[in-house]
Amino acid sequence: MAKTTKTGKKTVDPVVRDATIHMHKYIHKIQFKRRAPRAIREIRKFAAKAMLTKDIRIDTTLNRYIWSNGIRNLPRRIRVRMSRKRNE
Repeated sequence: MAKTTKTGKKTVDPVVRDATIHMHKYIHKIQFKRRAPRAIREIRKFAAKAMLTKDIRIDTTLNRYIWSNGIRNLPRRIRVRMSRKRNE
């Protein structure tokens, strides 16, 4: 568990987590030409919530995997490794 300071905010420690994102749930009822860009935004949102940070960087291999089937046909589930680094 993260340590809390006197102000009540949690200090964020460096951590690495694996997660499976069920993309079909986030992309349901989105028109075809907006699916892949929307998926990138949803991954950013998911990572920000899971890792408690605003600085989200998506690796090029993940981006290529999302776009591998084109703009319309996304993978149903995506396995991602998220890492939070120390703020220098």
